[in-house]
Amino acid sequence: MKFIKDLLPGDRVNDIYLCKQKNSAVTRNGKNYENCILQDKSGQIDAKIWEPDSQGIGEFQAMDYVEIVGDVSQFNGALQVSIKRARFVDPGSVDTSLFFPVSAKDREEMTAELLRLVDTVQNPHLHTLLDSFFRKDEDLMKRFCRSSAAKSVHHAFIGGLLEHTLNVVHLCDDYCGRYPELDRDLLITAAICHDIGKTRELSAFPLNDYTDEGQFVGHIVIGAQMLEQKIAMMEGFPQELRMKLIHCILAHHGEYEFGSPKKPAIMEAVALNLADNTDAKLESFREALQAAPEGSGGWIGYNRLFESNLYKE
Repeated sequence: MKFIKDLLPGDRVNDIYLCKQKNSAVTRNGKNYENCILQDKSGQIDAKIWEPDSQGIGEFQAMDYVEIVGDVSQFNGALQVSIKRARFVDPGSVDTSLFFPVSAKDREEMTAELLRLVDTVQNPHLHTLLDSFFRKDEDLMKRFCRSSAAKSVHHAFIGGLLEHTLNVVHLCDDYCGRYPELDRDLLITAAICHDIGKTRELSAFPLNDYTDEGQFVGHIVIGAQMLEQKIAMMEGFPQELRMKLIHCILAHHGEYEFGSPKKPAIMEAVALNLADNTDAKLESFREALQAAPEGSGGWIGYNRLFESNLYKE
């Protein structure tokens, strides 16, 4: 199998892919065609069926596995497949692990590291709160370790939420070593929990799409609600500590235009916002470099997220 990340302009593909999306469209000349997004564990690629009524195009829908024959070209700086033949494939006959992006890091090792970091929190109220999520709630822990951190943009793969969370926690821990004014227990707890709402905002793979709750409420508010519900069941949790922790969650996107209900008002919230943004941006840059065609170097094209033409060594 030739993975999507290895495709080059001029290649002929003849492989099985997951059809992530499919919709009908019409050209300016009134000709019907179909847009598709094909996926394997290495990434996604746009595809077009210019002759949808052709005998070589079998019936298939979004989220089906499809055997594709087509040609790879480049359009507006991005690769695209022109599908010539397509055939539905029984999902029971494919190795589904080939079609979902997965963290390159070992999830068991990352899980152990997360629990080790939980145990470094000395405040008994915060430690008990973290234990209630990550040791006692097995269903939550299972979803947390398998969830992506986003539908797209960064860490959009199985284990992505866990990987992103660990990166943010380690950055926050580094800040604590340089800025002793920071309350480490509060900041590490907030960092571990900052995206916990994504376990309900995003559906599991293969969909990895927004749930109704994710659309209506969003992970920031969902996460704050999850923390409030756990804290309400704990006796003697200090009210100021509760408010500071919830504030960190609500302010971790930093700006209103980025979906943050609050702007950071305490030092720990500022640190969390910077760590979250740093990891998201650097991972996005890394993924953009990885998505560049094999063997490419120098300027690889304009990136909308960074609003810049990116350079690859």
